[in-house]
Amino acid sequence: LFLSTFTLAVSAGAVLLLPFSIISNEILLSFPQNYYIQWLNGSLIHGLWNLASLFSNLCLFVLMPFAFFFLESEGFAGLKKGIRARILETLVMLILLALLILGIVWVASALIDNDAASMESLYDLWEFYLPYLYSCISLMGCLLLLLCTPVGLSRMFTVMGQLLVKPTILEDLDEQMYIITLEEEAIQRRLNGTSSTVEYQTVELERELEKVKSKKTNLERRKKASAWERNLVYPAVMILLLIETSISVLLVALNILYLLVDETAMPKGSGGPGIGNASLSTFGFVGAALEIILIFYLMVSSVVGFYSLRFFENFTPRKDDTTMTKIIGNCVSILVLSSALPVMSRTLGITRFDLLGDFGRFNWLGNFYIVLSYNLLFAIMTTLCLVRKFTSAVREELLKALGLDKLHLSNNPRDSETKPSANGHQKTL
Repeated sequence: LFLSTFTLAVSAGAVLLLPFSIISNEILLSFPQNYYIQWLNGSLIHGLWNLASLFSNLCLFVLMPFAFFFLESEGFAGLKKGIRARILETLVMLILLALLILGIVWVASALIDNDAASMESLYDLWEFYLPYLYSCISLMGCLLLLLCTPVGLSRMFTVMGQLLVKPTILEDLDEQMYIITLEEEAIQRRLNGTSSTVEYQTVELERELEKVKSKKTNLERRKKASAWERNLVYPAVMILLLIETSISVLLVALNILYLLVDETAMPKGSGGPGIGNASLSTFGFVGAALEIILIFYLMVSSVVGFYSLRFFENFTPRKDDTTMTKIIGNCVSILVLSSALPVMSRTLGITRFDLLGDFGRFNWLGNFYIVLSYNLLFAIMTTLCLVRKFTSAVREELLKALGLDKLHLSNNPRDSETKPSANGHQKTL
């Protein structure tokens, strides 16, 4: 548990370091001779990026595998059972895992760059091997972000709609509360009259009662909400999400144009102007603040999209119902996403801040076709997800008008939802 907590702290540091570097650069430009900010310099930022990369490697290749193998270990046969035997087995498994990763990296290096100089440079563990390994992990994280972020950007509207109170348009909350209260009382009477021998009926009724209580809680919350919260906060948040998503797609589209006409738009690894030498944004401090907001928005959207993918739906942690193995897996996933976020932000043109430090050398960032394809895929997938999100209701109504709704052409889970109508009967949405 302590190792998982430390890994999450490293992930948070990797996410926060990029906005910290951007705002530090603008502060140094605004107050170059101020005595009280002399501690904020390029050497500090450079060292922090090295430490973030180093601890990311440590958590990803040492601490988290150690935690997983320690949970699964029982000690070698013939040894006295206990903590010492389990630690010994875990260390042996870590050594075997290190040899396996070393072999995989050797093979990958031979396939990608079959050169004697590059193979000899693998002997230099600190200067080449760890940065190369970290660049491979960041590439995998960028590919995962390419899948998660567009889905998360469209999913954010649904998530915020569940957290906020929606406006009551042509709705009678008192009547709905009366209906849901009657339904709760009816289920409670059936539950009290059910014999304890019929176990499956009792379990089914308890599930229905929980659902009804959840609906009642939501209705009570909507009823207690003020007019400002109902009619102002929800539309304002939805408009803000739409604006941020549109700006993200627009910046990616502009970056695609820059890539086609200007070679300097390519991410050059650690070849940036440095801290305090030039502004990273065209609009100065306002542009830097906008970049920071978009970076946080993309990170939250990527996490939401990660848990929205079908492959990772069962991976979502739940309160009092999450195994330690699943917690370790979630920590590793968040660490990979957070480590790849600075690379994705630079590749998409969200920020012009180049990665600092010895671990910022990513060879694939210099490939024009990879960077251009990444930008095109992100823009296309985000646009398609948003179009599908905002046209789903219109598409469902068209299917109903054409009489095709019975063919179940729509995969929207709302098709199977029901809600009580004014006369107490169930009406399908």
